[in-house]
Amino acid sequence: MPKGIYKVPLAINESIRSYASGSIERKELKAMLKELRNIEIDIPMYIGNKEVRSENKIRLSPPHDHKHTLGHFHKSDKIHVEQAINAALEAKEKWSNLSWEHRASIFLKAAELIAGPYRSKLNAATMLGQSKNAFQAEIDSACEIIDFLRFNVQYMTEIYGEQPISGPGVWNRLEWRPLEGFIYALTPFNFTAIAGNLPSSCAMMGNVVVWKPSNTQVYSANVLMEIFKKAGLPDGVINLIYPSGPDAAEVVFNHKDFAGIHFTGSTEVFQNIWQTIGNNIHKYRSYPRIVGETGGKDFIMAHKSAEAKSLAVALSRGAFEYQGQKCSAASRAYIPSNLWNEVKAYVLEDLKSMKMGPTEDFTNYINAVIDEKSFDKLVKFIDSAKKDNQVEIIAGGNYDKTKGYFIEPTLIVAKDPKYVTMCEELFGPVLTIFVYDENKYEETLELIDSTSIYALTGAILSQDRYAIELATKKLSNAAGNFYINDKCTGAVVGQQPFGGSRGSGTNDKAGAKINLLRWVSPRTIKETFVPPIDYKYPFLEAD
Repeated sequence: MPKGIYKVPLAINESIRSYASGSIERKELKAMLKELRNIEIDIPMYIGNKEVRSENKIRLSPPHDHKHTLGHFHKSDKIHVEQAINAALEAKEKWSNLSWEHRASIFLKAAELIAGPYRSKLNAATMLGQSKNAFQAEIDSACEIIDFLRFNVQYMTEIYGEQPISGPGVWNRLEWRPLEGFIYALTPFNFTAIAGNLPSSCAMMGNVVVWKPSNTQVYSANVLMEIFKKAGLPDGVINLIYPSGPDAAEVVFNHKDFAGIHFTGSTEVFQNIWQTIGNNIHKYRSYPRIVGETGGKDFIMAHKSAEAKSLAVALSRGAFEYQGQKCSAASRAYIPSNLWNEVKAYVLEDLKSMKMGPTEDFTNYINAVIDEKSFDKLVKFIDSAKKDNQVEIIAGGNYDKTKGYFIEPTLIVAKDPKYVTMCEELFGPVLTIFVYDENKYEETLELIDSTSIYALTGAILSQDRYAIELATKKLSNAAGNFYINDKCTGAVVGQQPFGGSRGSGTNDKAGAKINLLRWVSPRTIKETFVPPIDYKYPFLEAD
C-alpha cells in the first residue's frame, strides 16, 4: 500500500524532432530503416507469459513497396481469443491490487523508452508498416504516444484525488475500482499512438486487456508490446492477438466477464458491435462500457474574409498529410466565390511541388495508402468522378499499384454540395470542394451541419469575428474538435482532447481525464466514527 501521497512528474508535451538534413535524429532513423528492411521478423501472439505461434502465418509488407517482405505474424483463431481472455482474468487480481504508483511507474518508463532508446525503432516500424513519412511518424509514434502515457498517468492521479466532502463524525471516500472483467481493445492502422493508448489507458486504471490491432498495424504493434514488456508490464495484463474480427467478436461478446470495449475504427463496425453487445446484455456480469471513436467527414469552411494563402495551406495539409488517412483529415471544403480563384492557384501550386514515393526517401511528402482494399475503393470513387459531369477533377486523379498503393492527391470541384464525395468518408488523399456564393454564408453553414452523419472535426477560417462566432454557434454539434483559422487536424494530447459525436463516436475524448473515467467503477465508502445507539430522533419527543 502507498506510504505517502505521491506526486507524479508533471506531464509536458514531448518536443517534436525536425529530422532536418544533417541532424543526428535523421541519421539514426535512416540507419534503423535500413536495419529493419534487411531482416524478416517472426511476430508471435503474446498471451500471458507465452509467445504463441500458429500454423497460419500472414505476410507483412510496406504499402509503398508491397513486394518486399518485412516479416510474418501468426494469425489467431477462436482458441487463442479464449486463451487471451483466460490469461487476462488470471492476471487480474494481482494487477488490480498493485499499488497505483507502481502501475504509473511502468507506463512512465514506457514513455521514457519511446522518447529515448526506442524512438527510432518505433518510428521506423510505423514508416515501413503504415507508410508514414518521417514527420508524420514522429508526431504519432513518438510524440503522441509519449504524451498519452505521461498525461494519462497525471489524469489517473487527479481521478484518485477526487474525493467527497465529509460531515461531522463521518469520513466519506471514493475507491476508484477497475471494471469487473476484461477490456477488449480494438485498434486501427492509421495511428500507432492510438493503437498503444487504447489498451494502455485501460490497463493503467487497473484493468486487464485483450488487444486486437489492425492487421496492417501489427508490425509497429509488436514494437509497442516489446516496449511495454521492457517497461515491466506483468504478463497477462495486455494480451496481443491477431484474430479475424468475426472470430474475436464471437468469443469476446459472448463472454460473461466482458466488461468493456475501447475502439477506434469504422462507424459501421462500431454500430454492429454495439448491437451485438445489446443483444447479449443479459449474459454479462455488468453493463459493459462502450467507448468508440469512429468515422469522419471533416470540413473546412471559409468565410469571404479569410486569408487565401493560409486557407490554401490548411487545405493542403489538412487533406493530404498521411494521404488523408486520418480520422480528422479534411475531405470536404466550402470556399466562397470571391476567394476561389486565388485559393485554387495556391493549392495547385502546392500539389505540383508535393513528391510522392516511399517513406525511406525523406523528400516525399505523399506516400502510399494502407493496402489494396483501400486503394481499390478510392480508385472507384475517382473513376466515377471522371465520368460525372457534376464534378471536375482539377488536380491528381492518377494512381498506380504496380510497386506500392500510390494515389495522387486529388482535388475534386463539385457543383452539387451533396455529391457523394462530399458526403461519404473516403479515407484517402481526395478533397472535394464546393464553391459557394460569398453572400450565402449562413445558408452554407446550415448545409455543412446537415450534409454528413459525422461530427468529428471541422474548421472555420475568417478574419471577421462575427462570422467566426456565428460559425462556432451554428456548427456546435457538427464537430467534436473545432478549429478557428487552422486546419482540422493535429490535436495534441493535453491541449485538444480528441473525439466526436453523432456518427463519429461516443466523444469520450482520448487524451483527457474523461476517457480514463470510463475504465473505473467508483465505490463510495462511508465510515461513521461514533454510530448512534438509539433509533429515536429528537422530533419524536413530546411537547
